[in-house]
Amino acid sequence: MECRPAHQGPVFVPSRLHRKARMDQRTRERLPVLPVLIDTVDRRRRAAAELLAAAEQTRPGDLIPDTAGTLRRAVAPKAAGHLTWAEETSTGRRRNLTHEETEAFWAFAAIEVLRLTGIRNEELLELTHHSITEYRLPSTGEVVPLLQVAPSKTDSERLLLVSPELADILSTIIRRLRGSNGAIPLVTSYDVHERVWNPPMPLLFQRDIGTEHRAFTPTALRKLLINALAATGLTDAASEPLVFSPHDFRRIFVTDAIINGLPPHIAQMLCGHKSLDTTMGYKAIYPAETIEAHRAFIARRRATRPSDEYRTPTEEEWDAFLAHFEKRKVSIGTCARAFSSPCVHEHACVRCSLLRPDPAQLGRLEEIRDNLIARIAEAEREGWLGEVEGLRVSLAGAEDKLAQIGRRPSDDNTVDLGLPAVRSRT
Repeated sequence: MECRPAHQGPVFVPSRLHRKARMDQRTRERLPVLPVLIDTVDRRRRAAAELLAAAEQTRPGDLIPDTAGTLRRAVAPKAAGHLTWAEETSTGRRRNLTHEETEAFWAFAAIEVLRLTGIRNEELLELTHHSITEYRLPSTGEVVPLLQVAPSKTDSERLLLVSPELADILSTIIRRLRGSNGAIPLVTSYDVHERVWNPPMPLLFQRDIGTEHRAFTPTALRKLLINALAATGLTDAASEPLVFSPHDFRRIFVTDAIINGLPPHIAQMLCGHKSLDTTMGYKAIYPAETIEAHRAFIARRRATRPSDEYRTPTEEEWDAFLAHFEKRKVSIGTCARAFSSPCVHEHACVRCSLLRPDPAQLGRLEEIRDNLIARIAEAEREGWLGEVEGLRVSLAGAEDKLAQIGRRPSDDNTVDLGLPAVRSRT
């Protein structure tokens, strides 16, 4: 708890466990809808590219083919001659088709690289053409493509195996960026953590702004994700638009990898974590995992115990089991004695700690208590000291049962919690 001035009151800071639970729930919400996001951004990219290609083949002022007459190639000013504009025939609104295609492509590329590698936001933006390397297996001579990831925060530098899907994405990015000379333009980027400008590098995530090549910034990347998610129409549990942060893909990557059998220490190496606890903190826990793990534990325990303990009961045994529950009801309550266990008090229920007193039998218990008090007085008067001790034990049990009934809340005591009032905005 954080200390604050008295007039402000205490502030409770969420613990690490609370943050872990919140992040797990966030991952559980986003992992199932990830295929929808992937499919949407891919279709959005293809549609934007086809529309741009059709518009580029259309003369200014003519209707763009395959748009059902809804779009017309607009006349662009000379200053923006490298851009392709379209005009909606119904509203006259102008659309920058070049910008739409660029945004759709880079949103697709960023999401694919993030989900296939599990790298951080800043690591993604620092990927260069030189990050793609290769390794030749000494046993077979096979060449394996690798992706070198520069370290960020406390993570270490690492090499990731490039899957066929990731190789396709990276090759698409490189083909898009290569100029007429076959080289990727060198651009500078600003390191927001170190607060320095990096030297010109062939960054993979760069775009044309005007006549310049500029590196993507974290803010620009977040805007790409926001616009891509808006196209999916996905919502969260509160029916609000679902939000993905770049780091969500890292948590999803770790969770999905470990669920599908990747050893945690290998996931640790892929993420560059120094501690395995950090990696496991990224992995979301699912209720199904707990259930399956418990079932597996029971199966292992049964395998080590005699099989006759798990045999099917006979009719006589089953009838005896049911009869036990029928005989649990006694005059002053319910007996909670376990099945097949003897009554240690020889049916002196008022003494037994396993008796759950019935509030409806309050009068009977008071009568028993008063009778015990009278019998104790009689025994002391007559000199029957051998009975006094036993009667006092029974009296203590009766008073304890009465106290249990007194502590039990009454069903008639209804507490009005009220309803929260909605403040009117002024």
